[in-house]
Amino acid sequence: MILKSGIFYRMKVLSAFLLLMGFSAHPLAEKLDLAEMSAADETPVAGTEEERAWNLREDGSDWRLQDDGSVIVTLSATGDVTIGGDKRKRSRTIFDKQLSEEPLGLDFPLSNVKSIFEEDDLTLVNFEGTLTTSKSVTKNTYSFAAPPSYVQVLSGSSVEAVSLENNHVMDHGEQGYKDTCETLSGAGILYCGHLGPSVYTTSTGVRIGMLAYQTFNGNYTKIYENIASDIQALREQDCSIVIVSYHWGEEKDYVPNERQVPLGRATIDAGADLVIGHHSHRMNPIEEYKGKYICYSLGNFSFAGNLRPGDMDTFIFQQRFRVTAEGAVENEGFRIVPCSISSNAKYNDFKPTPKDEEGSQALVARLIELNAKLEKNYSSLGVQAVKQYPIFWAKEY
Repeated sequence: MILKSGIFYRMKVLSAFLLLMGFSAHPLAEKLDLAEMSAADETPVAGTEEERAWNLREDGSDWRLQDDGSVIVTLSATGDVTIGGDKRKRSRTIFDKQLSEEPLGLDFPLSNVKSIFEEDDLTLVNFEGTLTTSKSVTKNTYSFAAPPSYVQVLSGSSVEAVSLENNHVMDHGEQGYKDTCETLSGAGILYCGHLGPSVYTTSTGVRIGMLAYQTFNGNYTKIYENIASDIQALREQDCSIVIVSYHWGEEKDYVPNERQVPLGRATIDAGADLVIGHHSHRMNPIEEYKGKYICYSLGNFSFAGNLRPGDMDTFIFQQRFRVTAEGAVENEGFRIVPCSISSNAKYNDFKPTPKDEEGSQALVARLIELNAKLEKNYSSLGVQAVKQYPIFWAKEY
């Protein structure tokens, strides 16, 4: 196994990945020795393999480029990222108060997961809010906005793309939405939503198409009518991988409802390679359908909407794809990184943090229980939820 400089093998979060939940015979488990890695946080000696870029082998070759001409692509996805706050309620938001105490400034929210995002080909988050100084025009209970300069939260932490289709994106009207889109574009961050899809090209030349929809206000019918053609349009733009994000379901639900499951499956049937869900602010199960995954909700992530939310569990979903020389896409497996949405157990400081071994075990156990509920609720549909959640990749390269 190649030791890399990033979070996969650093001691400060390594224990978050030690739980194998049925993977006790996993070959990687035999190779990890905590005693030998106790100095992993120390400055590496010049020329050691810890200094190598995450995608390079010891000989300097890129392991993503396989000998058979195929390319390995690694995706990271998270739940809701909401920064700033509701200026209608207080001039100084809870986010700004925390920001004033953080030595890292605007780099603080994703500082504990940045090195995970640096070791993938694409990081996609659900951005629930706006980047604007315009006034709120909504009567929503919450209206989220942050100054455009706060885009540094994303751009400074290796986030390449956002889903920008949710029930808060229009909180500040057309001007707020325009400001948000222009700010994201200016920072080099792609966005997808009702203005259309986005296409990201990895450094290895693989094109990834992204679509995002919200299902509220009668949008289910429209989505069913358009999803196949929308995906096909991305294929015609030479996108090898297509990811569809949905803002759907009910807040605080832990299991998808009777409308989400058929739509998730229909999206896979229409040609999507992965479905990512948001809105419930809670973790939901992951279904494996026709060899592809439907993540019904990734929950909150860096969420400045609540100082003391009732549930602070979350996870980063990561999947690897193999794009063959002929252009076919194969599933190379997934893993989760169990996290808390806060580095502080007593309140939300908006800094998602990988869990330790005990916390990881508890989170995975919760997900397995949710999977059982999913299968029970939709047994008539033959739903097959993921039975185990690997913390290590099934295969290293």
